[in-house]
Amino acid sequence: MALDLAQLVRSLSEQSVPDAEGGRLRLPTERELVSRLEISRGSLREQLSILEHLGFLDRTQGRGSFLTAPDATFLQLYFDLAGHLGHLTQPQFRSAREILETALAEAAARRATADDVDELRGLVDEMVRATAAGEAAAALEADLDFHRRLCEIVGNPVFDLMHDALSHTLRSEMVDRRASATEVPLPPGRSLVIDTVHYGIVEAIDGRDAEGARAAMRRHFEVWSSFTDATAHHAAHPATSAPDDGDRAAGR
Repeated sequence: MALDLAQLVRSLSEQSVPDAEGGRLRLPTERELVSRLEISRGSLREQLSILEHLGFLDRTQGRGSFLTAPDATFLQLYFDLAGHLGHLTQPQFRSAREILETALAEAAARRATADDVDELRGLVDEMVRATAAGEAAAALEADLDFHRRLCEIVGNPVFDLMHDALSHTLRSEMVDRRASATEVPLPPGRSLVIDTVHYGIVEAIDGRDAEGARAAMRRHFEVWSSFTDATAHHAAHPATSAPDDGDRAAGR
């Protein structure tokens, strides 16, 4: 099916013409496509519907049908299904994200402007503030925005798609990690290490230190893994105590 759809997209692209208004590739009518592609109308409609659901086709009543590139939803769906079916595992997703993010940190250190650095630092500040205020959802979004911003700095749409798909797949795990990290109240004036560890990434990027940015991102994932592993261990052994405050907090 995938090969058939890929061939269909190529054929549709060859039959399409740029739209006068937006330049998008407009498809001929169904009648014309049936004749040109030598396919039955029922089969054509079925495959066009699949392409539309996958995000490769935009059909609007009264305006026509246009070929388009899908957003990260396409990969998110694939990863979700592959995970549920057991073809891909959470450790594999985590490993892929770590490799991707480490490379992004290195590339961002070479490309970031002073404004980019200020924005990254502001997102870490927001993580720390939100966590201290007990605003778990806001802290999570600031965390996700920080890593998404690294992708934007690098400016490669392939990385954007992969990052969004992997973050979507691991989102519930990130929620669990943050919940585990906040189980024990922090001492006054202290901040969660899962938040403050991001400052090291920012400082390396600010110093245009590509290797330092890689190392700081690796440190970030070491901290993340410690809480992910602690959550899994606690689920398997509820009576076991959680990591102490020294592991949970770091001074700013």
